[in-house]
This record gives sequence, structure tokens and C-alpha cells, in this order.
Amino acid sequence: MKRSGSADMPLHHGHVPLWLAERMGKLGIAVIENIVLDYGKDEVLRRLSNPFWFQSLGAVMGMDWHSSGITTSVMGALKRTVNVRCRELGIYICGGKGKASKRTPDELLAVGNTTGLDANYLVRCSKLSAKVDNTAIQDGFQLYTHNFILSDTGKWAVVQQGMSDSSSTARRYHWHSEQLTSFVDEPHTFVYGKNSGLILNMTDRQAAGSRNAVMRIAAEQPDRMMKEINRLVMPSHHDLKAKDIDLKRLGAVLWLAHEKEPKDFEELLLLQGLGPRTLQSLALVSEVIHGTPSRFNDPARFSFAHGGKDGHPFPVPLKVYDDTINTLQKAMYKARLGNNDTNEAIKRLHKISMEAENGFTPNANFDKVIEKERSESWKYGGRTVMGYAKPPVDQQLKLF
Repeated sequence: MKRSGSADMPLHHGHVPLWLAERMGKLGIAVIENIVLDYGKDEVLRRLSNPFWFQSLGAVMGMDWHSSGITTSVMGALKRTVNVRCRELGIYICGGKGKASKRTPDELLAVGNTTGLDANYLVRCSKLSAKVDNTAIQDGFQLYTHNFILSDTGKWAVVQQGMSDSSSTARRYHWHSEQLTSFVDEPHTFVYGKNSGLILNMTDRQAAGSRNAVMRIAAEQPDRMMKEINRLVMPSHHDLKAKDIDLKRLGAVLWLAHEKEPKDFEELLLLQGLGPRTLQSLALVSEVIHGTPSRFNDPARFSFAHGGKDGHPFPVPLKVYDDTINTLQKAMYKARLGNNDTNEAIKRLHKISMEAENGFTPNANFDKVIEKERSESWKYGGRTVMGYAKPPVDQQLKLF
């Protein structure tokens, strides 16, 4: 069993407003359903076990692009919507934050009764993954949320998060059952975080003598694992900066949506009628669904789909968000009826964006792109936790 990754994020407080939570649920189930349709249910587990993909999903859903709140909010939205259709999708989500995490064993037993899976074994896996990250690996983070996601094939993933009061940061841990060998003998692909000196790692192979003797405790610096690191450390600054994203990739999406006429692409004829701003969001959502792992090394880029509830990089454009959800829902409805044209067009949108990157030189000023999004946010029903976006002063005068 290899723990598939971890992510460090600034510790944020606050809540997700109802208007965003409802949309996160709708977009989340549309993304999951699309992945199941095109790649299978076990691919959902592989995606959720990737810290970069998970952060990208949270960003495209309108959460703060770098905060700790992505974990509980995304998993909460998915649990609400996926579990309603768990038998159809073959995916079950257990656990949650605080007291909800303690209900994981009972929820897994219920899943076992429904699917025939060995629930006791799954409960053991859930408890051991939490014990490893909370006790065997003592890196200063205390777990406060634990989600166990499984398919009816018996494969599973874990997304759990710990908090460090001393550094005001949170660390998210990802697990994947695909190569289960041992929980106590180097279960991690790596252990990564801000260097704070030696850490206690009782799962390291070099600590085998300590595990056998029990009374001997060894603190080993995991140098070997650090060489294989798949690192994601989110910065402390709240505003989005050009250095946080791949400008070439973002530029290609903006060019495709706002400058290149969709009529030039036969594959996108079925998407005509959508405005440029919705195409921009749909292209990024398409990448979350169909992109390969290498596409998610700059999760912040996906906040250009639906902004963020705190206004960074810009307010959440509710009209665009709803158009994106409706387009995905209609595509899935038609696909279930045997008409896969629209779904294939959405998939092709990501591929065209990738093709546009070849030889593409970003020429747009990053700050001006954000400024434009913010100044036009009111047109798309832009909203943050502070309220609705308003037109610029000059536009307000024209309205009167």
C-alpha cells in the first residue's frame, strides 16, 4: 500500500455559503459521473488519491484556490451527491470531519451489507491509515477529518487532513489501495512537508528493529522517500500571482474561449450557443475530467473556471457556473440514452486546448486578465461571501 501524496496548505477558517455548496455538489457529481462513464469507477479512486488533481477539483468548484477548506468542502459536497447514487455509480464515500469521521466504521459496515464486501477488513484499513498518519508518522499534524472512499470492486482511497496549531497550516494525506502490501513497512511513497527537523517515522523500513522491540523508538529522516517526492505545498499568500500557474496553459484556454471562433472547430459545433466565458470554464472542467496527471501541477489555474468564494482571483460567476453544470448534466443525460456526441465534444474541448499550447506564447498581462474578470464579474452574477459583485463606477453611471 503506497500513500499517494500529501498537500500542505494555509489553515483557513470560515464556511461555505449555501449558494456555493449547492453548486459544488452539482458540479462534483457531474465530474464523477463523467469519469465513471469514460474511465470506470476505479479511476475515481485514483484521481482522488492524487493531491494535485484533488486541489484542481476544489479550485474548479469555486473554493479558495490554496486553502485547507478545500478538503472538507469538496469531500462534503461529493459525499452528499455521490452517495445518493452510490449503487448506480458503484462508489461509496464514508467519514467526514470531526464527529463524522468517527462514524466511518459504521458506514463501512453498512456498505458491506449492501455490496457483500468484507467490511471488517475495510474498517481495519480505515483505522490503520489514520493511525499511520496520526501516530506512526509524528510530523506535528493532528488529524481532524477522515474520508474513506471505496468502489464496489473493493478498491479504496483515503483523503484525510491534519492541523498544526504551531505553524497555522493543514496537511492533507492521500492513500490508494492499488498496491497494498503493508501498513507498517514503508506504506508511503514519500513523506513531505516543510522541513522542521527530524520526524518520528515508525513505518520506515529502517525502523523494523524498533517495531519488533516495541520499546526502542527510532527517529529516522526519510531521505530515500524525499527523493521520490510528489510535492504540493500551497503558498501563504491569498491573492493569486502569475508564478502560481502555468501561463502558457492558461493562455491557450483564454485564446480558445475568447479569440478563436468555435465554428472553426467541427468537433465543437455541438457546443455552439455557449458564450466565450462559459467555454472558458467548460474547457477547464473538461481538463479536470479528461486530463492526465501531468496537467495538474499548477492547481491554481483551475480557479479561472469559477473564481473563488473569497474573491480570489475573482468572484464566483454564478451564471457561468450554472451554465457549466447544465451543459454537463445534459451531456450525461444524452449519453445515458446512447447519444454521446455532446459528451465527446466536451472531451474534445480539452484536447483542442492542449493542441493550442504547441508553439503558443502567452502575451496577455496576467494582472489585466484578473482585472478584466473582476470588472465584468457583475455581468455573470459574480458573488463572494461578502455579497454580489457590482459594476465599475463608470458602468454604474451608464446604467442610470
